[in-house]
Amino acid sequence: MSYQEEFVFWRLAYSFIHDHGYRVIQLFQNQKELWLEKLNQKGAPIIRLLCQDLNWGSTMQRDIELVAANGERIRKQVSKGNIHIVNIYSSTYPPVDDYEFRINKPFIFPESSRTSVSTVIMARQEYEGAFDKLSDLMGAKVSFPIQGEYVPEEIEKVKNAALQLSVKRVEQERAIYNQAKPFLTYLLMAIQIAVFIFLEFHGGSKSTSTLIKYGAKYNPLILQGEWWRFITPIFLHIGILHLAMNTLALYYLGTEVERLFGRARFLFIYLIAGFTASIASFLFSPQVSAGASGAIFGCFGALLYLTVIYPKQFFRTIGMNVIVLLVINLVFGFTAPGIDNAGHLGGLAGGFLTTGIVHFPKRKKPLLQLLFLAATAAVIWFSLSYGFSGKAAARDENSVFMLAQDYVKKGDYQKAYKELYKLEKESHHPSAKVYFLLSYTEIKQGMLAEANQHLEKTVRLDPGFHEAYYNLALISLDEMDWNRALDYAKKAAKLKPSNKDYTSLVKQINDHLQSTGGGI
Repeated sequence: MSYQEEFVFWRLAYSFIHDHGYRVIQLFQNQKELWLEKLNQKGAPIIRLLCQDLNWGSTMQRDIELVAANGERIRKQVSKGNIHIVNIYSSTYPPVDDYEFRINKPFIFPESSRTSVSTVIMARQEYEGAFDKLSDLMGAKVSFPIQGEYVPEEIEKVKNAALQLSVKRVEQERAIYNQAKPFLTYLLMAIQIAVFIFLEFHGGSKSTSTLIKYGAKYNPLILQGEWWRFITPIFLHIGILHLAMNTLALYYLGTEVERLFGRARFLFIYLIAGFTASIASFLFSPQVSAGASGAIFGCFGALLYLTVIYPKQFFRTIGMNVIVLLVINLVFGFTAPGIDNAGHLGGLAGGFLTTGIVHFPKRKKPLLQLLFLAATAAVIWFSLSYGFSGKAAARDENSVFMLAQDYVKKGDYQKAYKELYKLEKESHHPSAKVYFLLSYTEIKQGMLAEANQHLEKTVRLDPGFHEAYYNLALISLDEMDWNRALDYAKKAAKLKPSNKDYTSLVKQINDHLQSTGGGI
């Protein structure tokens, strides 16, 4: 083998790196075998270069089979569906025996059929045909002039140029994963913790009324014009466990996304994903909700965008761990009670779409970004239009009941009555507990006639509701209807004989009736 074959070997490597955006993934110690890949183009073939004289076709066949086996390992490593390898030999002459049938068609790896190898022989007197075949395989022109002979200095020069350019390209690719130190992630974590402490000292983070007061997503108030409730829930958390889980998730995912996209893009993705999460929850879940989960799922969406645009970079850096973590979170969300899955999915979609708008730093794709902007705007506009049209679920009984309970605990019976009264009018079939709590707020406001009606509805829906019978007895006493009061008191005592208030009331009524000649 002369220096010409070595020059062709390294000049091909330089051409692929410089002209076609490839980089070195493996260089063997003898520097006669080189593997190249292109990360930022989906479907781009892997290139294998070998500088070696080919004597026999059978020897070349065994080498092609080894190339296919190695390609299959790479395919599994990066979790790719199919992989194509362009296998190039730089040889003085082609094999001396019949070899053409071995390279006329791609070699398919027999064990999976997902790895294929196309072979090109760069041999003297056959360079022109080899360049044509190589250009067809690459889908782009591959050609350069080749003179008669070369000296070692010329080979060393082109080799160093190829390797230095590959190193530079790797550094550039790594640089996109370190756009900024995760300052904003830490700031958002601090804000979450500070807001949680504030809630604990101003009514408690598990208090429904406190959460609503300070900005939780509550559909009835959003419908009244409090649009900021699409954003403020991102910073509120319900209990220490909720805070701890979301803060930990933000630490792991937020830092990755902020390093990858930079601070401004990360903040935009995080807030818009939180916004779309709240919109999805507004549309599909009438419950009071709060938490950074939707925005954090937006970070998942940003990383999924990376898998679509630059799948090889994703799997070689972040990898399957993110996919597994996402699947676990989604499965947990759909199996555990009390999880706002609509918000999670809305945040995931919002994060993906928003990332398409900002794309990657220094890698602009104006048309693609414009399409993502139009799609995001259309989705948000349609969702809000549908939500404010009154077709979406506005409120659910449980969240209103919890809110009213909080108001009752704080002694604000008028607010509790207002919420329950609205619920009774809007709901076709209020439950017994709603009627009972509504009657309680009416009793506290002196509305005994209304309370009596709602208590009777309570016991019709739930004949075992002993507290309702007891309150009916008290209202009857207030109306001086002693026999009716006794009847209700006995029912309460029968349902709950261990309750001393019930048995004591029965005794008091009996004593009164006996003293007036009407006792039993």
